Amino acid sequence: MVQHPYLQIMPQWISPGRFGSYLAAAGGDHSKACELYEWNAALSAASFEAFHYVEVVVRNAIDVAMQRHLREADRGIPWFLLPISSNKTAQDSIDHSVHQVRTRLRNENSRKEKRDQVIAGLSFGFWVNLLGPKHEQLWREAIHKAFPHSSGKRHDVVTALERLRVFRNRLAHHDSLLAADVPFRLSQMIDVLGWADPDAANWLADNERVTQVHADRPSPRHDTVVVPARDAWSLYESVNAYVCQAGRSFQPVEYLAFYSQQQIHTEVPKILFRLDNVDWTIGEVNRLRATGQARDARVADIIEASRKLGWTDGRYQVFGLTAPGAEDHLTLRQPVAHLARGRGSAFTQSQRYIVRDRLRRAATTADI
Repeated sequence: MVQHPYLQIMPQWISPGRFGSYLAAAGGDHSKACELYEWNAALSAASFEAFHYVEVVVRNAIDVAMQRHLREADRGIPWFLLPISSNKTAQDSIDHSVHQVRTRLRNENSRKEKRDQVIAGLSFGFWVNLLGPKHEQLWREAIHKAFPHSSGKRHDVVTALERLRVFRNRLAHHDSLLAADVPFRLSQMIDVLGWADPDAANWLADNERVTQVHADRPSPRHDTVVVPARDAWSLYESVNAYVCQAGRSFQPVEYLAFYSQQQIHTEVPKILFRLDNVDWTIGEVNRLRATGQARDARVADIIEASRKLGWTDGRYQVFGLTAPGAEDHLTLRQPVAHLARGRGSAFTQSQRYIVRDRLRRAATTADI
């Protein structure tokens, strides 16, 4: 077996503590852990490349909307130098950000302090903040026009952008992506671009490298999440879906299994889609049905069915799942029993990750 050429020294380069997470993910194989670290760096690079498209398109879309709103062409003054918000704290924050960028550009080269350079120099956080609750009126008057294909709700757009901002910061600090659902973040990026311009979403989908790099992971990973299903199982039986709180994090998985009554149920559906921060209201049901899109109609069905089962208004995360008999759907020969008893002995109380092939062969959870 060929060993990694820097096997002995790499743990010291990246620190033993940091290397430990890769070693654990590689099942104690030091050479595989080195490969996993390099894969993680490549995945970060591919993700940052994809984010490049998002940041550029989003900031330019908002810029155009603000130019038109404040009649920049008629006034001859960049919109970011004009009063934007009636909220003094919000306006001070905008002025401070713009001043910092202009000062930096001026110090680098006085000729660099141009309008487009200022726009490019403002952080992604600046643009996300423009969509915050202090700018609700600005959203209604102008910024919603930057996202003509969104739901039209500021909360939906800012939540997606804020979660992508956090992901971007994780990439910038070279954090481990071993437990991050990178494909889901990519799908969020594509969705956000689609809200601004469907062609931009296609542009990213055609050029992104995340999918291929993610598939090239050098060591196996858990591909199934087991969730507690006291209430979730009946919803799955009704509409083949799983619903949980918005913002809940998951590792990248392909299948979802349900655990309740001291057993993992026989149906282990494949995840068809995952949407976060879905508005669980009748108004959203009507909006989704009006789009004419199959996935939107499916989500509308899920919302209606869950509300009949007692789910209340709010925002949730939803997984669309396969039905028994569908392609790639797994049906176990029998439920996988969990034999442990007593307080705190449940197989999972939040979520637990396993390998589907082991689940397929298991008689009890001890075999997993």
